[in-house]
Amino acid sequence: MKIGVLALQGAVREHVRQIQTLGCEAIEVKSMNDLPGLKGLVLPGGESTVMRKLLDRYGLLEPVRSLAKKGVPMFGTCAGLILLAKEIVGCEEAHLKLMDVVVERNSFGRQVDSFEVEISIEKVGKDIPAVFIRAPHIVSVGPGVEILAEYDGRIVLAKQGQYLGCSFHPELTGDTRLMEYFIEMAKEIHPSTLAKTNRI
Repeated sequence: MKIGVLALQGAVREHVRQIQTLGCEAIEVKSMNDLPGLKGLVLPGGESTVMRKLLDRYGLLEPVRSLAKKGVPMFGTCAGLILLAKEIVGCEEAHLKLMDVVVERNSFGRQVDSFEVEISIEKVGKDIPAVFIRAPHIVSVGPGVEILAEYDGRIVLAKQGQYLGCSFHPELTGDTRLMEYFIEMAKEIHPSTLAKTNRI
């Protein structure tokens, strides 16, 4: 099973390593030619504004949106969550606008304020290690969005249909349970839906 990782900037290798550990083929997505046949796409942490510029530069913004319209699951971590969100506090224009959430950037402080805690995630497990680095948080969610975890009174993980968005960096720990949860989401896609991705 092929799981893509948007490989323009950010924590790409760490996500690739987790995907491979779980027995799937990890595809580093650098152009639209890397999208056909994917059963899931990870949008990693990094700098969301830089990633948006690179999405535009390499002509990937609309192909990724097209992939989403065909039902392919997407997992956004930290900056990836910001890319998925329909609205960003303080920004006139969001990016992919796929997940019905409002996010606020840098909610947990600067780089020097980075920290790791253990949180309980519904449907995933207890004592999940979560690394927060200049992390955003989900301010509000629309109808149909399921809140899976909160920390310090703020939403840090949510799911809406095929989309999974989290504030923290699960890939920076040795715990693969959240990635495994996403891969299980990907396995639920009907083969006929996947076949359509070959026509991107």
